[in-house]
Amino acid sequence: MVTIADYRGKVKPDWCPGCGNFAQLSAISGALADLKIEPKDAVVVSGIGCSSNLPEFINLYGFHGIHGRSLPVASAIKWANPKLNVICYGGDGDGFFEGTQHFFHTAKRNVDITYIVSDNQIFGLTTGQASPTSQLGMVTKSTPDGNIEKPLNPLTFALTAGATFVARAFSGDALHLKEVIKKGIQHKGFSFIDVFSPCVTYNKINTYDFFRKRVYKPETDTKDFTKAYALAQEWGDRIPIGIFYDVQDKSYEDMSPIIASKPLIDQPIVQLKPEHLAEFL
Repeated sequence: MVTIADYRGKVKPDWCPGCGNFAQLSAISGALADLKIEPKDAVVVSGIGCSSNLPEFINLYGFHGIHGRSLPVASAIKWANPKLNVICYGGDGDGFFEGTQHFFHTAKRNVDITYIVSDNQIFGLTTGQASPTSQLGMVTKSTPDGNIEKPLNPLTFALTAGATFVARAFSGDALHLKEVIKKGIQHKGFSFIDVFSPCVTYNKINTYDFFRKRVYKPETDTKDFTKAYALAQEWGDRIPIGIFYDVQDKSYEDMSPIIASKPLIDQPIVQLKPEHLAEFL
């Protein structure tokens, strides 16, 4: 019997009290427990940022990578051992700034991993600079006269790139968040989940109250790309959360002739000899 206690790490989380990352840690642990996935059968990969410390706080295999480079590592782990449930986790600065190119290509390849982004619309670890999702006009340490860049829409970006599962959740609704993460883990292919995660220390605009007044769960056809794309653009007094798009297509692992035939961990290691190297000279 797998329980949420099995995922409790030995290191106590050091996030600010009230941070949305606590709800995400609980939701990820709860989702894995509900799905009866044992800790030995899952791995979480992160980059750099407040949220990216999560591998230290959960009892799973973990890899704490460098800024914006978590998705290539997560992809490599999945390709080496497809039996593992691979979760990639990071913040909006990590994923939508340094990691934008990796985000696009991992989605395009439909790699069978779950990518969860703790989106607090600010750089939290470096004490409050504007991030790619900071709203227009937002005053931060790096934009004292107001942010002049339009915010990135992570959902339309993921849809355009080719993600086969695109969803949004809110840390203030932990039960709904857990259910969305469960669906993402179960999905065969690239799953992207953008999570509104208020930064209680540096973002005084996109607060829990801000989202509670606006988020709603619409009824939608998750197989219709056009409807999903239109819904993803809705922002203002009403902001939709839930699963926007969920379709099945061949994953990268299914299409690769090398990986599809036999996982890399089951393939023999070829010892190169001097005569082999001579062919490259």
